[in-house]
Amino acid sequence: MSDLVLRRDEGGIATLTLNRPDKRNAIDRALFRAFRDHVAALESDTSIGVVVLRGSGGHFCAGHDLKAAPHADALGWLRQELLTLERLTRLRQPVIAAVEGTCYTGGLELALSADFIVAAKSARFADTHGKWGLVPGWGLSQRLPRRVGQAKALEMMLTCQPYTGAQAAAMGLANLCVADAELDEAVLALCKTILGNSWHSNAENKRLVYDTDGLPLTQGLNHELMRNAGFDKDAARQRAAFTAPGAKP
Repeated sequence: MSDLVLRRDEGGIATLTLNRPDKRNAIDRALFRAFRDHVAALESDTSIGVVVLRGSGGHFCAGHDLKAAPHADALGWLRQELLTLERLTRLRQPVIAAVEGTCYTGGLELALSADFIVAAKSARFADTHGKWGLVPGWGLSQRLPRRVGQAKALEMMLTCQPYTGAQAAAMGLANLCVADAELDEAVLALCKTILGNSWHSNAENKRLVYDTDGLPLTQGLNHELMRNAGFDKDAARQRAAFTAPGAKP
């Protein structure tokens, strides 16, 4: 694996760290290939229950590296990038973006591909596609309105203005905002809370939510019933032990 994306595993948590600190972790093709390899590896890793995504050097990600030469097949490569972010979203493991410092444009799209965003007070979120005459290609026009609502999403996209970590939490973009010195502790606490529940239930609850996004209620209810993965076998054994005669409450 390239050192452009670092992976550290501990206690069922895999932490992926974008590692171009001199570029505020701006994404070029080499970094993205390394990131894609890590996502592919996590898809089949049953030892990991939560994935944390963060950046090195005090910044999350400044977005796509605009100084990088364009790919010969620009549309084809863009589709590969989009599909990789969708694979990140579709991981069985819950994904948490731990954001400090810059989280702009493509970096914002990357954070939006996670299930949770935990922001430090130093975080600055912005969509600056409009500053460069660009339009989103990594899902921002779809994920941002779903997270913050259409009006707020348009405000971010059309003004290109930055929003603080506190503002991001207030609008629902971030799940919570904490002091920079407390970011690691807050992320770890969230990870432990998630890991303390059934990994099977976590994965299936996540799948049901994403699979039914946009469906009418009746269809969603039918999907939940007919595409249900059933109980966690370990949880079933725990329930049996709990309800056994003589079991202590």
